[in-house]
Amino acid sequence: MIRYEKYSNQYTDRIDCPGTEKHYRLTRADQWCIMIEKFLPLVSPIQQMPVYEDDVWVITYPKCGTTWTQEMVWLLNNGLDYARAGKQTLEERFPFLELSGALSLMDGDSVGRVQDLPRPRHIKCHLPVMLLPDAIRTVRPKIIYVSRNPKDAATSFYHHYRNIVGYDGPREHFFDAFLNDSLIYAPFSEHVRAYWEWSKQPAGANCLFLTYEQMKRDLRAVIGRVSSFLGKRYTEREVDELEKHLSVESMRNNKSCNMDDLLEWARNTTHSEERKQLSKTNFQFIRSGTVGSYRHDMDDDYIQRFEEYERAATEGTDFDFFF
Repeated sequence: MIRYEKYSNQYTDRIDCPGTEKHYRLTRADQWCIMIEKFLPLVSPIQQMPVYEDDVWVITYPKCGTTWTQEMVWLLNNGLDYARAGKQTLEERFPFLELSGALSLMDGDSVGRVQDLPRPRHIKCHLPVMLLPDAIRTVRPKIIYVSRNPKDAATSFYHHYRNIVGYDGPREHFFDAFLNDSLIYAPFSEHVRAYWEWSKQPAGANCLFLTYEQMKRDLRAVIGRVSSFLGKRYTEREVDELEKHLSVESMRNNKSCNMDDLLEWARNTTHSEERKQLSKTNFQFIRSGTVGSYRHDMDDDYIQRFEEYERAATEGTDFDFFF
């Protein structure tokens, strides 16, 4: 049984904003995570949701290469059908399971939408293991999890909060909330470790664990791993074409993937009047697409604090954020 209670501290109080307000701590046995009030009605529907063996799930902590991975996975699992991918948005092809519970002002029934998808379903979510459907352990659909080093993940999430969620505070307050496990989907370290441990178990062959850093270092090799995981084979020329399609510049210019509709929703819904005056920027949902972008946003003190956080997160495991 999942229990929940209102969660408030100096860190949540400083980052409350129109898109994510009223934080709650959810617990299940010895596991816990932070979500917002809007998510609470989705707990039972997600737990009880039917899961099918031919489902394909992409799961990440927010801002860890989710959109990039979704596009790769959908194309590999659909015969590299670029024409269909160009006609349907990624949200239509690969919807976000808990979207209506992850943003306070987002309407709709995202869980019902996923349940009604024709099979095989492609499902995106950011949920920790403890909040996944109960049936996922026994049905064992294919799960692709992507991690990212905490410094870059936090930096990208900060820009997402500013431009999508409606956060107007200083970046230091946001980084403090991340380091103190007081953001939606926190704790980051346990989110990653739980999926890493799942993927290493004998029964975890249905969970492929990737890192953003691997994808940046050798996307072609990752395409090969994902293809094999999905039971697909493609020629060298087809992989060349897909690699070009998945470049950062190509993804930014791809209307089906660049989330322009979400950006417009944010400008009209979560932005303060002051932000609206400043919002004529070049922010794009697919932002820098690099490893090490945190250096533009963190001073030496925060870099050191995040490195200490990384060491604590990986202590006692064979996991490395940069492997």
